Amino acid sequence: MIRWGILGCGNIARRFAQGLGHVPDATLVAIWNRHTNKADAFAREFGGAAYASLEGLLNSEIDAVYIATPHTSHARLAIRALAAGKHVLCEKPAAISAAELETVLACALEHGKLFMEAMKPPFYPLYRKLREQLEREPIGPVGFVRAGFANPGVPADHMLWDPEMAGGGLLDIGIYSAFLAVDWLGPMHEVQVLGRLVGGVDSFASVNAQHEGGIAQLYCGLDLAGSGEALLSGPAGHVVIHEKWWNPQRATVRYADGRSVELDAPMSGSGLNYETAHFGALIRDGLRESPVVTHAHSRAMIAMVDAARAGLGLVYPFEE
Repeated sequence: MIRWGILGCGNIARRFAQGLGHVPDATLVAIWNRHTNKADAFAREFGGAAYASLEGLLNSEIDAVYIATPHTSHARLAIRALAAGKHVLCEKPAAISAAELETVLACALEHGKLFMEAMKPPFYPLYRKLREQLEREPIGPVGFVRAGFANPGVPADHMLWDPEMAGGGLLDIGIYSAFLAVDWLGPMHEVQVLGRLVGGVDSFASVNAQHEGGIAQLYCGLDLAGSGEALLSGPAGHVVIHEKWWNPQRATVRYADGRSVELDAPMSGSGLNYETAHFGALIRDGLRESPVVTHAHSRAMIAMVDAARAGLGLVYPFEE
């Protein structure tokens, strides 16, 4: 039985707690939020004990921590949890910069604990089914990835508009597209970016990247509307992962010879249960790194975001 503690009580924490009910041999034991009343309400709804202090939660009888707090706190909380002897599944982005990520990974190595960025798409049944289809009937090596999403409905008071909270599209939805590019094309070699800064955050960014295996064309934004489809192109065909591709449930593979294959794999639970089950299996096997979302993946993803931010001249106030 993997005993979980959750840091944060927002929407993604709720999805995680809902998903735990679909994960064998996993249970919610502890919850912490800087607002004690929110932790109390969360515990009443999902079970477990609410803790008034982070130290109290980290000293409790838990095996692993899920970090579901704002971006700017991820690295700091991961380091504290790892140092306390807990395995850490950290919501994306694992850190707001490559330098910050390295401090987290060094801490995980020092304390011999499992650390994984909670990048959910590769664990969904559809994504695995797509991998199997392309192994059976390849489209050739993928040489082009196009993905993105833009949502003009983000309220003006949302933290994504707050530079002090590392807001903007790149570190929020953009990190998903960076994963897709890295997963199919390998590490990035060069980035070109165009975009807009509004109020100290990236309101829209269009990123072209040269990778080891080809080219990625990615976009993300807070002030335009854009679909959530993704495209993978090879010499013998292409794949469309239908929106919203980061919660993948349908895909179409179109081959150059005219054949078309429809893939359909609905999710169960909240969708976060798949990565949680994987993480628990890693703990039981004594592993300290996921073979699916590797530390190299996390390094390559944040390197893309760092490069895009540099191209836009985006520096958060706390980095100056």
